[in-house]
Amino acid sequence: MQRLDFCRFGEEKGTCEKCSVHCYRADYRDKIKRVMRFSGPRMLFHHPVWAIRHVIKNMQS
Repeated sequence: MQRLDFCRFGEEKGTCEKCSVHCYRADYRDKIKRVMRFSGPRMLFHHPVWAIRHVIKNMQS
């Protein structure tokens, strides 16, 4: 979360997947992609509002 606090785009930032500035090392980005591939669909059941917001934000950026 620290990196998000210091993001140059601030609150108007889209999702990290579509960001033009990569804050994380390539190996860590790959790890996060694997985590999101697993947890993304499950997020619909546990936090549906967050999941829908994420999809909308991803479509806007």
